[in-house]
Amino acid sequence: MALFFDAPWFDEKLEERGLSRAVMAAVAGLSQDELALVFKDQREVSAGQVAAFAELLGVSAAEVANRAGISTPTPRQDAGARIAALERRVAALEAEVARLKSHT
Repeated sequence: MALFFDAPWFDEKLEERGLSRAVMAAVAGLSQDELALVFKDQREVSAGQVAAFAELLGVSAAEVANRAGISTPTPRQDAGARIAALERRVAALEAEVARLKSHT
């Protein structure tokens, strides 16, 4: 876990996706000035902003939280959403097993 906001990492991820800090601010509901404070480690981000950054950058919320500084919260996943995601994965696995069995 980073002690401070890892601005170079965030800038690299933004560059990889062809995005700017202005887009990042907008996605998280921050002004550009507020995001500048985040990048200077003078403002903390919320769990919701962590989730928004993660989605924008195509990384996990845990990775964003780890790179955003020691006191950054990781968003909790709704239990219902987690169960639904697991059920979709199980259904996909069952379909693949059925497909494989049909080829034997």
